[in-house]
Amino acid sequence: MPAFRRRRTLLRPALVACSLAMSVAVASLASPAEGTPGRHRDDTVVRTSDGAVRGTAERALRTFEGIPFAAPPTGDRRFRAPQAVTPWRGVLDATAPRQQCAQLTNGTGNATTVDEDCLYLNVTTPAGRSARRAGLPVMVWIHGGSFLTGTGGSYDASKLATQGDVVVVTINYRLGPLGFLTHPDLGSSNAALLDQQAALRWVQRNARAFGGNPRNVTVFGESAGSASVCANVASPGARGLFRRAIAQSYSCASDFASVETAEATGERVAEAVGCAQAADVAACLREVDVETLLRAWPGGAPAVGDRVLPRQPREALADGTANRVDLVHGNTLDENRLFIPLQYGTALTAAQYTGAIGATFGPAAPGVLQRYPVTAYPSPIIALSTVFSDYGSPLSTCTHVDAYDLATDRRGARVYAYQFQDRTADPLIPLLAGQDGASHATELPFLFPGLFGDGLTREQDRLSDAMVAYWTSFAATGRPHGRGLPRWPAYEGPGDVLALNLESAGGIAREDVAAASNCGFWALLG
Repeated sequence: MPAFRRRRTLLRPALVACSLAMSVAVASLASPAEGTPGRHRDDTVVRTSDGAVRGTAERALRTFEGIPFAAPPTGDRRFRAPQAVTPWRGVLDATAPRQQCAQLTNGTGNATTVDEDCLYLNVTTPAGRSARRAGLPVMVWIHGGSFLTGTGGSYDASKLATQGDVVVVTINYRLGPLGFLTHPDLGSSNAALLDQQAALRWVQRNARAFGGNPRNVTVFGESAGSASVCANVASPGARGLFRRAIAQSYSCASDFASVETAEATGERVAEAVGCAQAADVAACLREVDVETLLRAWPGGAPAVGDRVLPRQPREALADGTANRVDLVHGNTLDENRLFIPLQYGTALTAAQYTGAIGATFGPAAPGVLQRYPVTAYPSPIIALSTVFSDYGSPLSTCTHVDAYDLATDRRGARVYAYQFQDRTADPLIPLLAGQDGASHATELPFLFPGLFGDGLTREQDRLSDAMVAYWTSFAATGRPHGRGLPRWPAYEGPGDVLALNLESAGGIAREDVAAASNCGFWALLG
């Protein structure tokens, strides 16, 4: 499929798909927003609820980048819920993405930035549509990055928009301590989740102006973005902001830390930056320079137990209090072939494999070693990666099967489960000498062209076409389908998972991933 917009050269981050953000100044230009009566309408200019924006038109699509959806969360607004944008006069230049949220470089080219003014979003929409012809499905992308890195501007949504005939919105949200710091003097901020919900409310106000239907919004994300999707499905504040959800590679059956645990982390951060003994700890934390805060942050995610996220997603799914939305949920076949080599190194020996299994599973280790003998795998590190791709982390297949089962029990909402299995896909970080397999994030270039790697082969491009058709038809109708594609059944049991693979490796077909990943064994062991 031809590229409908300029391609950005993106770099592989250390943990999940994200890239160098492009920091571009946005200027206000004094020009009419909608043209004058009787003249040809300029489709690159759209009037939003806060003011007019000018984007770009390239062949089959229009793009509008760097649109503010909340006020800069700077100064006294640091850690607080996002505030409304100050409306502007004239036409805002929306021809390039704005800066990424503050983050530290991770050693693979992602730049350290300390700019807190980062609450911007980007809109990609098929050409030829206008505010007078609204009605396309809207897909809102939440990027991954371990809640530490990433930016919405990295993701080229042109294929989704043009092939799927949808409006795609990619968003920024505060990262690291600026998005998740919780402290007794601050309260539980969960500011990043509130940023995401502010962006979704912006979509409700402005979707029609870009040709979209605010009543047909799908939120989707990968890794930390998938965790965010799970959190928003469970969050009362997100009710009514989206109709459907797609969670890629983070199980909604996994638990987040409690507010109490998050507060303890916040107190350690306050101590590290010299604020623990301040008369006003909150004020002190708001004055600490950004890089100092980032370097003191040990990592974190949404905290459970406040008004933003009162219950764990798995609990909300189990008791029916989650927002009732249709769900596509899945993972990749070899998720932890990315993370386990980063943790243990690639030169793991057989003895070290045995030791790692013993340290993790204790008395149950002999059973695990019998089920996963090191001699059955090309190397000990692949054996260990297989264990944790099957069980034991939020990315694991069996943890995802738990989520499918929980979500299927909800009344009136459908669940569609998948597993991405193309072991020839380019890895996010090549670690295993050509044996990286379908590791974490390898499905992303099939949805967002050119995200990393060297591009897709012809056979991979056919799988990409199928995935885009499934994803966008689900956004449009709640049922993933496509002309000439295998039927994707609603989930009723582990055999209803759709394996997404190349034709030469079995193609797209239903598979019992629970059996393939020994989930029955793990259930008895646990």
